[in-house]
Amino acid sequence: MKKLALPLVAAALYTAPAAASAADITGVWATGSEGGRVEIYRCGAALCGKVIDAARLRGNPDLRDVRNSDAKLRGRRIKGLVVLKSFTGGPAEWKGGPVYDPETGDGASRGYLKLLANGKLELKGCVAFICRTKIWTKAG
Repeated sequence: MKKLALPLVAAALYTAPAAASAADITGVWATGSEGGRVEIYRCGAALCGKVIDAARLRGNPDLRDVRNSDAKLRGRRIKGLVVLKSFTGGPAEWKGGPVYDPETGDGASRGYLKLLANGKLELKGCVAFICRTKIWTKAG
């Protein structure tokens, strides 16, 4: 019996990190502002995130990215807009970028995601040495 138990424990330890990989943060997250919802999904070997809902979108589903500092990008639709790109790592921390906030029009070339012990997701976007952090909550 002891000979059988050791391989089972070893197998469980070996497969546990795979179960706690990027799948833990894929899905829909509430951004905590303007009723925003972002879906984090696999994009190749990385993770990306797109806007799927917000209070302003419910009033105007065709809302455009008018707060973007780049005038050429202001015609983009907010719904479906990719706001997180190329995040890799895990099982509890990822880094990538760029990161974009359509609520303010601010973007960051690099970002960090951290799955907190309470199940919330910390999102940090940095430009040079200045970072802004938001806490997202898993939605339904």
